[in-house]
Amino acid sequence: MSHVFPRHSHAALPTAVGGDGCWLIDADGKRYFDGSGGAAVSCLGHSNARVTEAIKAQLDRIAFAHTGFFTSEPAEALADLLIANAPGDLDRVYFVSGGSEAVEAAIKLARQFHLENGEPERRHLIARRQSYHGNTLGALSAGGNEFRRAQFAPLLVGMSHIAPCYEYAERAEDETPEAYGQRVANELEAEILRLGPETVMAFIAEPVVGATLGAVPAVPGYFARVREICDTHGVLLILDEVMCGMGRVGHLFACEAEGIAPDILCVAKGLGAGYQPIGAMLCAGRIHDTIAAGSGFFQHGHTYVGHPVATAAGLAVVSEILERDLVPQVRARGAYLEAALRDRFGQNPHVGDIRGRGLFRGIEFVADRETRRPFAPTTGLAGRLKKAAFAEGLICYPMPGTRDGRNGDHVLLAPPFIATEAELDGMVDRLERAVTAVLATAG
Repeated sequence: MSHVFPRHSHAALPTAVGGDGCWLIDADGKRYFDGSGGAAVSCLGHSNARVTEAIKAQLDRIAFAHTGFFTSEPAEALADLLIANAPGDLDRVYFVSGGSEAVEAAIKLARQFHLENGEPERRHLIARRQSYHGNTLGALSAGGNEFRRAQFAPLLVGMSHIAPCYEYAERAEDETPEAYGQRVANELEAEILRLGPETVMAFIAEPVVGATLGAVPAVPGYFARVREICDTHGVLLILDEVMCGMGRVGHLFACEAEGIAPDILCVAKGLGAGYQPIGAMLCAGRIHDTIAAGSGFFQHGHTYVGHPVATAAGLAVVSEILERDLVPQVRARGAYLEAALRDRFGQNPHVGDIRGRGLFRGIEFVADRETRRPFAPTTGLAGRLKKAAFAEGLICYPMPGTRDGRNGDHVLLAPPFIATEAELDGMVDRLERAVTAVLATAG
């Protein structure tokens, strides 16, 4: 009997014993193509020698030194590399152990910045419905997925949630994409004015919404208007690139596709590529400098902040992405994958939308394509797709609750950046077999 507390007590999972490029291998020798990179994590696959050697080398030097006493060479080098490639005036990096921690740090930093900037009344955070920002209580409070929030609601911090930029389901038929984007962006200004501009500290959003909406990018002009609104009212813009960043959508930082830069940016997943648990919060120089000129102390921290082995892994990962020109490759492979998905699923009567950027793609399933009506939650479509795909040797990321936390189903694909066209073809083949089998009995 296992003494591990699993994610789901009713599931019997195989044991992963090996990794080979884009593939994972279980104890019985079965191979699974990692079509979602776990949860958009394994961007370099599972056997990158440069990263594993960097980890070993760092362990031979020093495994841990608490940042209350020391900095470390890999942390300094990784921060330099990130900032050298970061957009706008991002200038400082705060390393953590994952995405939820990065978001928690961003929220706290936004509050402390305003305190030390002489605006203590700024306390409200605005986010979006159907967003996902992590599972710690602050990050979960910011997230807008009602299913994930419901049972913990009494513990959550009150935050505002405005409409997402979800063109497929929420743009009116007589509305252009640009007009729709301006309309939903203007909800941010309306909420700022409702709360009182002097009380709002930040707005947080995912440039491409991952887990809860399934690779949904904003329409053109949306984020430019959001940036303008934040600047007008002195509100910090926090972009959560935990899932969509680090090259995943064809830009090292996802916001580059929007032509904007945030005040605070969160990354994780692809930063460590699964080789070590690591995340980071990047902030503009003026934010750091305000605190440096005031208390000098960011009142936040965790034991493993700036961990030398984790940052050594992150340094090797980002170096691999940049030096092997994997970001342009993601754009090329992403276009190839999009074409393959549209060819295979574009005419399926139960596929409502195929979307995404780079190697971050989503397929939304519907009971009625013309009306865009989702399947009933009792169908259990997402769970059945996950099981069927896994049986076919494909790891993908199906999720229910796409529309509102309860209704709707999608599958998220986020294969490793190193995947060949032949491997992507195989992934689509496996997915098609799984989808065909499940939809045949979906009712």
